[in-house]
Amino acid sequence: MSPVLLGLLGSLAAGLMTAAGALPILVGGVPGPRLRDAMLGFAAGVMLAASFFSLILPALAAAEVSYGPGALPAAIACGGILLGMAAVGLLNEALPHEHFDSRREGQGGEAFARIWLIVAAITIHNLPEGMAVGVGFGADGWESGLPLAIGIGLQNAPEGLAVAVALRAEGYGRGRSFAVASLTGLVEPLGGLFGAAAVALAQPLLPWGLAFAAGAMLYVISHEIIPETHRGGHQRGATAGLALGLVTMLFLDVWLSA
Repeated sequence: MSPVLLGLLGSLAAGLMTAAGALPILVGGVPGPRLRDAMLGFAAGVMLAASFFSLILPALAAAEVSYGPGALPAAIACGGILLGMAAVGLLNEALPHEHFDSRREGQGGEAFARIWLIVAAITIHNLPEGMAVGVGFGADGWESGLPLAIGIGLQNAPEGLAVAVALRAEGYGRGRSFAVASLTGLVEPLGGLFGAAAVALAQPLLPWGLAFAAGAMLYVISHEIIPETHRGGHQRGATAGLALGLVTMLFLDVWLSA
């Protein structure tokens, strides 16, 4: 199977975990704010580990193969990370969106518009995640792509639940909240296809693409997820979740790459 197709399918599978995470909204068994923040902390830990162990370190290794050891591979990795963070930052500023703590104001068209502002925010989150999975498969097939797909899928589940709960809290029905949360995960295959095609068709872009994907995820962790987990005063649980997510992803990456 081609790396591009693997990237598309892997990012699709990871994106579908958003729907799996939103399933509790259909039966009413949603966790409280403390557990939700711990779950989002777990998601941040998974993304943090994936950024370094599955993207930045392979980016350095790929750059050293092309340019030899020294300052240049480090400079390429640093440049790619900064470009990835800047790209998502610009996207974050350019697209109107609301955060998870937004409150519904008004009815009818106003409320309908706000739901799509929330969807835009989650789209910003999910595109770089899908791209990271695609880059992993495009770079080294199953060895790099599978740990990333599993890790991103694991962190998509609490994110999908958070979106569904936020929409439910704003007065939307269970079915609509689940459907919208599920659809936000389906943007990941677009990022996956782009990332896999870019590095598979242009090998010199490989270290740049890996580092760029890492930078994009690091921006999402710092700017969106961690502040969200600390907003409600549940920092300890969120930090514990981050630690658990980090070591889980580290274990998966080493184990599945062996």
